Amino acid sequence: MTTLTEYQMFVDGAWIDAEGGARLESVNPATGEAWARFPNAGAGDVDRAVRAAHRAMTEGPWAQMSATQRGKLLRRLADLVAERADMIARAETTDTGKLIRETRSQIRYVAEYFHYFAGAADKLEGATLPIDKPNLFVMTVREPIGVVAAIVPWNSQLMLAAVKIGPALAAGNAVVLKASEQGPAPLLELAKLCDEAGFPPGVVNVVTGLGEPCGRVLTSHSLVARIAFTGGPATARHVIRNSAENLAVVSLELGGKSPILVFEDADLDTAANSIIAGNFGATGQSCVAGSRVFVHARVFDAVMERVAARARSIRIGDPLDDGTEMGPLATAPQLEHVESAVARSLDAGATLVTGGRRPAGLRGWYYEPTILSCPTADIAAAREELFGPVLSAFRFDDEEQAIAAANDTDYGLAAGIFTRDVARALRVMRRIRSGVVWINTYRAVSPVAPFGGYKSSGYGREAGQETLLDYTRTKTVWINTSDAPMGDPFVMR
Repeated sequence: MTTLTEYQMFVDGAWIDAEGGARLESVNPATGEAWARFPNAGAGDVDRAVRAAHRAMTEGPWAQMSATQRGKLLRRLADLVAERADMIARAETTDTGKLIRETRSQIRYVAEYFHYFAGAADKLEGATLPIDKPNLFVMTVREPIGVVAAIVPWNSQLMLAAVKIGPALAAGNAVVLKASEQGPAPLLELAKLCDEAGFPPGVVNVVTGLGEPCGRVLTSHSLVARIAFTGGPATARHVIRNSAENLAVVSLELGGKSPILVFEDADLDTAANSIIAGNFGATGQSCVAGSRVFVHARVFDAVMERVAARARSIRIGDPLDDGTEMGPLATAPQLEHVESAVARSLDAGATLVTGGRRPAGLRGWYYEPTILSCPTADIAAAREELFGPVLSAFRFDDEEQAIAAANDTDYGLAAGIFTRDVARALRVMRRIRSGVVWINTYRAVSPVAPFGGYKSSGYGREAGQETLLDYTRTKTVWINTSDAPMGDPFVMR
């Protein structure tokens, strides 16, 4: 029998089990076998974590720390993340099936996000106002917004956690981070580093459990002032309804169905490699997957030949092997969803270019890189966010047609444009309804660059300077500078 790794939650500076000892299992997607267990938090556990965070902000040493001191703790956390990247990466790969070389590289880059927000901690400034009333000095100060509920899915979870807890802590808030029930191990490993870095008890809490009751209680708790959520639109609607109980400020990043537009003058090798990266990197389990590919009719065949040839040569296998290029999907239901959508798309008239099946000889939840040539956008693979290695390819004849097709979606997170014509790139970029547009590249991110969507892809931004302000409130301070007594309030002048 395999011995399972046993995890605990991190609450108020201590490692704890759920009340009543309820636990959930985490399954290794590469084998289909359980490898770890973790607590299934109940309502009381969540309440304990939120109250610990509130105490940390109002009574503990965290409330007395200067912004510079907070920045030093974040910098220490960044260094620890970089040092322990290999260890965390192995836990994430085992838990989610992401490639070890991808998790290792991404986690090392996550350290840069913490460094960025560490440097921003003491850059939050107020202002003095040129008020229109004599003898009054007026200024604004930025203060922490309150307890932050941060909720992240299993994919890219260290990155998605960093863009929430980084600015939250830099601004002086305390955080309750809910890890996904599908692969929480990396965030529990991150909690160990937060403890080692020296954050006072209650400043960072990590709970694990299901949406009901864990997620519901967290997002509706009366002491939660800010909710930062990454996930799907259906769950986001529950989060918004829950926030009516506490009137928390909410930001949502909800995935997408991102278009890639390839014009006839594009560098075809660059476009093809970007399409591969945008669809088969991370086994397509990326919120910015460029899964709707629109190619000018003149170069459609040339582009798709390149993409299909590379897709067929992608090495599928053990995600812990550095030679593997694509690993499994994260869960069995996700694999079944992808299979169903491909089957429905073929029934609706799509043509299978390559892939479309589970690879032979592999245990676990694997699916081949799949390309569908589509006569219409009204098919499942072109409408649904599949979160799998499936791209839908379309021809277009002119710029207007390409723009209309790209915008024909409920989502608006990201887009890619490939052309050598700078004027066209800028012209098309302005008309694409998405929060991120890449031109002649794809999937590039940075702690400096805001990230977020339009339409059903959510609202609010993560990373960049502006997100820091989203974790603060503005306080306006009026000071009477006159030595004269205040006049009779009922005498109007």
